[in-house]
Amino acid sequence: MNILFIVLGGSAIFYLAYITYGKYVAKNVFELNDKNVTPAVEMEDGLDYVPTDSKFLLGQHFSAIAAAGPVTGPILAGIAFGWVPALIWIILGSIFIGGVHDMGALVASIRNKGRSITETVRMHVSKSAWVLFNVFILFALILIIVAFADVTSSAFVNVIELADGETVGGGAIASSSIMYLILPIIMGLLLRYTKLSLKWATIIFLPLVGVAIWAGKFIPVNIGEVAGLSPQKVWNLLIMVYCIVAAIVPVWALLQPRGHLGGYFMYASVIVAAIGVIFGGFTIQYPAFTKSFGSEGFWTPMVPMLFITVACGACSGFHSLVGSGTTSKQLKKESDSKLIGYGAMLMEGVVALIALSCVMIVAQDNELLKKSPNFVYASGIGAFMQLIGVSPAFGISFGLMAFTTFVYDTLDICVRLGRFIIQELSGLKGWAGRIISTVIMGGVPVWLMTVTLTDAAGKPLPAWSVFWKTFGASNQLLAALALIGITIWLLNTAKNKKAWLFSLLPAVFMFIMSSWALINMFLSYTVKEGAWVGFPTDANAIVPVTCVIYVFLAVWMAIETVRAVSKAQKGGGAGKVATETA
Repeated sequence: MNILFIVLGGSAIFYLAYITYGKYVAKNVFELNDKNVTPAVEMEDGLDYVPTDSKFLLGQHFSAIAAAGPVTGPILAGIAFGWVPALIWIILGSIFIGGVHDMGALVASIRNKGRSITETVRMHVSKSAWVLFNVFILFALILIIVAFADVTSSAFVNVIELADGETVGGGAIASSSIMYLILPIIMGLLLRYTKLSLKWATIIFLPLVGVAIWAGKFIPVNIGEVAGLSPQKVWNLLIMVYCIVAAIVPVWALLQPRGHLGGYFMYASVIVAAIGVIFGGFTIQYPAFTKSFGSEGFWTPMVPMLFITVACGACSGFHSLVGSGTTSKQLKKESDSKLIGYGAMLMEGVVALIALSCVMIVAQDNELLKKSPNFVYASGIGAFMQLIGVSPAFGISFGLMAFTTFVYDTLDICVRLGRFIIQELSGLKGWAGRIISTVIMGGVPVWLMTVTLTDAAGKPLPAWSVFWKTFGASNQLLAALALIGITIWLLNTAKNKKAWLFSLLPAVFMFIMSSWALINMFLSYTVKEGAWVGFPTDANAIVPVTCVIYVFLAVWMAIETVRAVSKAQKGGGAGKVATETA
């Protein structure tokens, strides 16, 4: 079968969902009404609260949420379980859970003067739930940083040998990446201190990004062992140094120009993939299921691991932080929530379909599938780019750089969000508080990435492969907790008395699947052949300990939610609970 039917068919389903289910939820669940003045209009300050055209805001929001997650997750899930289960979950999850979650977090925020989803929890559940939610988010952000930084550094040390004898990856990609990070610094300085317009800056610096990709192979940056640390771990440390600096310096100096250039990478990769899907004639080679339907081991561990492995490709708790953190402060009118919240999630579903198609066109015994997801994605993009006359080496390099830019977006936001939360919980203020909280937020992932993790046979494992599972579970559990907050908010405020069910059912599903996955991961490290063996005595103990912490926080949050619902049903209102316990 040609992948054209899968990708275009899935995209068509997303469009139909947007104009039907999305419209219904917007009108009957969240009751969008442009007569309600948004915080961006009511509290406009020219800094954080800025009314923004919906089309421009859509691009900004989409580039913030569609980072490496919708690429890595679908690739890993497709390889592990087959493309059919991954495809079904990407489509259904995006439509009925991810889209509702994203739009709900956005609308709840604009109805609460642009406050974050954590503040919605504080107002409508309890102060204890607010603290728990923030702690949970901190742990989730740390795992995101570890998983994404480690998978990125793998591109700086691993190499793909092409059929024509050329090699891609390693020091060449590292060199291109360094040049890519230098360019936005120069661009930011010119925009800040000269009369150079954004239009001309884009015209000048976008071609230079292409030059950086091309020039990398001529000036590769290869790093050996340092102080007993492997080359990849050294790169991990350097990436985290970048993250710490990026989280402290003014946004105009690095984040804004880098994000602007990175956005073009995202759009270009989607366009290239669309060309490949439509005109490439690629057929499906990977099996629909990796195990025979109904055979022993077919359903488990696919359930629940499929739902947390696909992660951002169908639903992401991280989106609630972005939507309620920055996007809600720029929404010009309520009706834009459908396009920005629900629509952007479905667009991310399309990105996930493209990533999955990179697996579908590869045979199951291909050695490529044993490499990191970024190499699988880059190889697919490289194959698509050959249709427009681009060499395989440059195409794969482009794909790797595109993936890397997605990751930089995620890492920047994660470290900054973590800094905000640490400062809010600890009371640290000023430049000293800014630096201390940033170093803490960057230091914990550094430690996690320097330890050596192994499988049951004692074979070393890359940190990203271990922490992706815990990240996926934590991210989906974060989505469940955000949906719980949205549910209580709807229960207290919605005119439609059944509106809360549209977020409750997804919340329950995600809570069960995520908790189940965490328990399974915990048992895989502590139980062997049916007997309890206790916690690992080496670095692998990190995983079961993390699982215990997450389940504990989730159960406590659930208890707080039950209390809030009980109060609301008795007429006291969950909001009153938050006030009384504050």
